[in-house]
Amino acid sequence: MTFPFRIGQGYDVHQLEEGRPFWLGGILIPHSHGAKGHSDADIVCHVLCDALLGAANLRNIGYHFSDKDPQWKGVDSKILLAKVLEMIREKGYEVGNVDVTVVLQLPKLNPHIPAMKECLVRVMNIGEDAISIKATTSEHIGFVGRQEGIAAHCVALIYQPKT
Repeated sequence: MTFPFRIGQGYDVHQLEEGRPFWLGGILIPHSHGAKGHSDADIVCHVLCDALLGAANLRNIGYHFSDKDPQWKGVDSKILLAKVLEMIREKGYEVGNVDVTVVLQLPKLNPHIPAMKECLVRVMNIGEDAISIKATTSEHIGFVGRQEGIAAHCVALIYQPKT
C-alpha cells in the first residue's frame, strides 16, 4: 500500500577544522573553523538530503553520492540537494515541510537563519513557511561543546499531490 504522506529523518555530524570555509544552509558563514568533509560539508544540506531520501525510501546521501567517488569531491551541497529533490519528484512526491536543528557551540547561527532559509527556498523550490531551521548548543558537553564538531537533525514530510 502506498501512502500519500511519508516522513523521513536525517542525522549527520562533521568535524570542525581551522581555516576551512564554513558552509551551512547554502551560505558561507564567517568563522575561524569550517566543517570537514568530502563535499563542501554543508551539514544542513546533508541532513535535508537524508531526511528526504529516507521519506521516499531511496536510501541515504552516501549511497547516491559516495565519498569514494571523485566527482563529488568538494561539490557544492546545494547541487546534491537539488539532485535529491529531482529523485523524490520522479517518484511522484513533493516536499510538504522540513524541520532542521543544528547543534553547534559557536558561531551563533540565529543571525544567519533568514539567509539560509532564503537560499534553500530557491534550491528546493518550496515556500519559506515550509522550511524551519533552528540552532542550539550542547551546553559545552561532548564534541560539539568542545567545538570539535557540528551535528544536525532533520525531519521531512513529503506527499503525493492529488491528480
